[in-house]
Amino acid sequence: MLVNTHTQKVVYLSKTEFGKKHDKKVADEAGIVYPLNATVGKDTGFQGYEPPGVSAWQPKKKPKGQDLTVADVFINQVLASGRIVVEHCLSGVKRCRIVKDVLRSTTAGLSDLVMEVACALHNLRVDFRHPIPTFDILADFA
Repeated sequence: MLVNTHTQKVVYLSKTEFGKKHDKKVADEAGIVYPLNATVGKDTGFQGYEPPGVSAWQPKKKPKGQDLTVADVFINQVLASGRIVVEHCLSGVKRCRIVKDVLRSTTAGLSDLVMEVACALHNLRVDFRHPIPTFDILADFA
């Protein structure tokens, strides 16, 4: 799942993968195309995922037996504040209990459809929470 941190909306959802498939491998196989000069924040599950034309950031880990520098701690705090937006988006999607509970139906494609509906409902909630003001240009000239 990709989240736009500015709009707090889900912008991409991959197909559901069954079994033990690594997140990075799923992302590599999806062939996601990002806008030029986009910024991608990633967690440790995407170590080594560097799409072309994109600046990727990841929190710095503490070296074994040492402490992080003050600058590294500050950068990690800034990155964590962006990650909070993503976590809030994930919790917004999980408000649909069917997403976080066990889905017992074995119908093909149903789990993907359920996740799409949950993400669409989250995006709809965000639209009503932060309505974009509309302007009628022609009304100003009448």
